[in-house]
Amino acid sequence: MFSFKTKLVAYSTAATVVFGIASYKLLEKDGVARDQKNEVLTKVLVQGLSSAHYSPERLDDEFSKHAFDLYLERLDYNKKFLLQPDVNQLKTYQTQLDDEFKNGSFKFFDLSMSLFKNRLKEAEGYYKEILDKPFNFDQDETIEVKPENIKFAATPAALKEEWRKYLKYQALIRVADAVDSQEKADTAGSKEPKKSLPEIEADARKKLRENYDDLFKRMNQLENEDWRSTYLNSFANVYDPHTEYFAPKEKEDFDYEFSGRLEGIGAVLQEKDGFIRVSEITPGSPSYLQGDLKPGDLILKVAQGDQAPVDIQGMRIDKAVSLIRGKKGTEVRLTVKKVDGTMKVISIIRDVVVREEGYAKSLLIKGAKPIGYIHLPGFYADFKNAGGRNSGKDVAEEIQKLKQENAQGIILDLRNNGGGSLQDVVDMVGLFIKSGPVVQVKSANGPAAVLEDRDPQVQFGGPLVVLVNENSASASEILAAAIQDYKRGVIVGSSTYGKGTVQQFFDLDQVLPASFDAVKPLGHLKLTTQKYYRISGKTVQLRGVTPDVTLPDTYTYLKYGEKEQDYALPFDEIQGAKFSAWGSPAVPFEKVKESSKKRINSSPTFSLINQAALQLKERTEQSTRSLKLSTYLAQERANQAQAKKLEDARKTIPALDVATLKVDVSKLAADTAASARFQAFTRNAKKDLYIQEAVSIIKDIL
Repeated sequence: MFSFKTKLVAYSTAATVVFGIASYKLLEKDGVARDQKNEVLTKVLVQGLSSAHYSPERLDDEFSKHAFDLYLERLDYNKKFLLQPDVNQLKTYQTQLDDEFKNGSFKFFDLSMSLFKNRLKEAEGYYKEILDKPFNFDQDETIEVKPENIKFAATPAALKEEWRKYLKYQALIRVADAVDSQEKADTAGSKEPKKSLPEIEADARKKLRENYDDLFKRMNQLENEDWRSTYLNSFANVYDPHTEYFAPKEKEDFDYEFSGRLEGIGAVLQEKDGFIRVSEITPGSPSYLQGDLKPGDLILKVAQGDQAPVDIQGMRIDKAVSLIRGKKGTEVRLTVKKVDGTMKVISIIRDVVVREEGYAKSLLIKGAKPIGYIHLPGFYADFKNAGGRNSGKDVAEEIQKLKQENAQGIILDLRNNGGGSLQDVVDMVGLFIKSGPVVQVKSANGPAAVLEDRDPQVQFGGPLVVLVNENSASASEILAAAIQDYKRGVIVGSSTYGKGTVQQFFDLDQVLPASFDAVKPLGHLKLTTQKYYRISGKTVQLRGVTPDVTLPDTYTYLKYGEKEQDYALPFDEIQGAKFSAWGSPAVPFEKVKESSKKRINSSPTFSLINQAALQLKERTEQSTRSLKLSTYLAQERANQAQAKKLEDARKTIPALDVATLKVDVSKLAADTAASARFQAFTRNAKKDLYIQEAVSIIKDIL
């Protein structure tokens, strides 16, 4: 259920681009050497990138420098293997990689592997020697934790010292966690025997030793071919962060998420700067239903049931995925670093995704003037089955059900909605406007194509609020942008992700003639082939959609979204489409903004959220951490106290009076499991501060 998936508008598989290496001849039909396969692969990638990418790059010295920097960063992100003399040696190729890429040469890559593997053996000796001796956590000592601020060590002795501090920091985290857990258990009256600090420290080093034994064993088993995708993607990602090469096995991992029965935990992972980051939670999955794992969390360790956890920091994503996947009914325990910096162990029972949980569902918020609430986790569509479910049709049905219960306004919740079917966006916007353009889609050459709602019927003409956040991406941004441009409703929340590009998959085996069968399979290339634009002419690329009413949240002051990706395509504008803004009845935007601002400023909970966001920003900007146990524990307990203060404040929020729609009551009564899941959905909605503010905004409009 994991993949390399990023936030996309749409995907399709095609082999229509002429990759143009038909004149290349294989030297042998059978038993083709690795070098020849690599040469064919790089040539076909160059042709594909040059001919089909939305914004092709010039393969010159500047491009070469960018590719070099990306590869070096990914090869040794934490700067714990290579020495500065190694980097200097590699830099002699810094402006030659474009030529090697075009010619199918792997000289630089082979040199990098030779240097890296030699240093890997040396580092194996460092960690074993260091972890044989106890750490002194009473010393006033600090460590730099931001890799961009760390320099490559000049000598083996200097690198060994870096390893000492690095391992001490990891041991400190484990010791602090154990001390904290033991004190909490003691407060709760636990009869479990307490361990002394030296015993806790020894346990931490033992577990670290086991983790690093396993890590180095796996790394020593890797061959050059296993690193090839990392190297090739250093070229592909200079084009943009969503253009990627997938080796055959990696494409299988990607497709796994879209198979009929998905067994696992239901999180979409992304490898970023040496960490495995949760980029998306699959609606209806075990992670979604359990509720603790969130986008932005970093997974540091993975344990099977009650077994010892395996450290996955620095691990390739396909290897991490293999540890996290598992059979239905088995337990996986994830050690996670939350966005607020706190550590948490999350236990999830693997299961099959409950697809119904990914579909649109609604509630009625009771009052003198009832208000409808629709939750849409994704823009889904069954492209293989003509009679299958799609989000546009489902939302239309939910609106009809709400109208039957006299809903006077509607809240459409697109928070954490990563996108999906473009056609469903057009259909959905059409439910709220008479007719007109919804989005413009532009390829590299030629004018933009305007996708329009051609149905003059308005299914719901009352007050509309669209809830968004920083994880609302792609199709969600198209819908929010269209509603905003038409002045049809109020966009509420935080600025969206800012991804305005469309990707397409190309099967490299399909674009090559049969004469190349000896080097197949080659894998797939995912290319950015289009950008989409608002009907006003602006793209959401980098900037996202800025809400009409901005509400504080945890991410408010963090660097987040597409704009933080390396080599993201730029923001730009094209000519706007012709459309008429919604005018009857007009939304009183200024009144709404003024009233909402007063409520936010007077809300103790929103004030606490804003304080937490500011403190999180401050913590993320601090690049050093103390290696003294007492100092570290004090900082962690301050973070926990702030988190608990906010959690307690959320508990005091008055509950909304919500009801299941009458037509759904009988359906849920016949399905006990579905009824239990719907009750959990209802409980969460009742105490959701953001839904409550959306309700107040609709009341202001009414």
